[in-house]
Amino acid sequence: TALISRPRLIEKLNAGLNRRLVVVSAPAGFGKTTLISEWIEQSGRPAAWLSLDEGDGDLNRFLIHFVAALRTVFADIGTAVLPALQTTQPIETDLILTTVINDISSCREPFSLVLDDYHTLDSNAVDEALAFLLEHLPPQMNLIITSREDPNLPLSRLRVRDQLTDLRAADLRFTPAEAAEFLSQTMGLHLSPKDVSLLEARTEGWIAGLQLAALSMQGHKDVSGFIQAFAGDHRYVMDY
Repeated sequence: TALISRPRLIEKLNAGLNRRLVVVSAPAGFGKTTLISEWIEQSGRPAAWLSLDEGDGDLNRFLIHFVAALRTVFADIGTAVLPALQTTQPIETDLILTTVINDISSCREPFSLVLDDYHTLDSNAVDEALAFLLEHLPPQMNLIITSREDPNLPLSRLRVRDQLTDLRAADLRFTPAEAAEFLSQTMGLHLSPKDVSLLEARTEGWIAGLQLAALSMQGHKDVSGFIQAFAGDHRYVMDY
């Protein structure tokens, strides 16, 4: 699948490399993960990636996966804390995080850690651990979070300190030009500018909506008629 180049968003994300936290927050189907993957690939910056699921709401499991992800970039991070994390004894979170933070501060070059699908967690303990990490994060690392909702972290405080870059659904929506490129290059549809404009307006630039509309159009002889009739209650959109 051809990726649509989105320089306006890449530029905003690049500015976030010097901030502690980047949050990409939008409902399903807005291309959050694809955007961050493309950005990291373009940046050439080392990056660790952790795809989260509900089980990671357990603090001990989260920390094990968190340290394992960091070690894919720098193998020395967290060596001292692994035995403590792998026992059944209660863990001292602040002590473990402080050790990891000290390890990060000795890294030779800057890197990023992506926490993808943070909305799948429902864990005050993980939120508190990340808030502690962000408060003490060395300049060698920045944290990138994708989520369907704002993470329960001190975003206002970080924003005031100019330590936060955030992208929302309004930023991620395809512009008319991006929609036209997506429909022609990725979906293989050659539509008139009027039809593209109408489809972009009907979907409000929602990437998944455009994709579902394009899939529905395949095989239609009267594409313009389909687009005229296309609405938010179309069955594919409702299923999504």
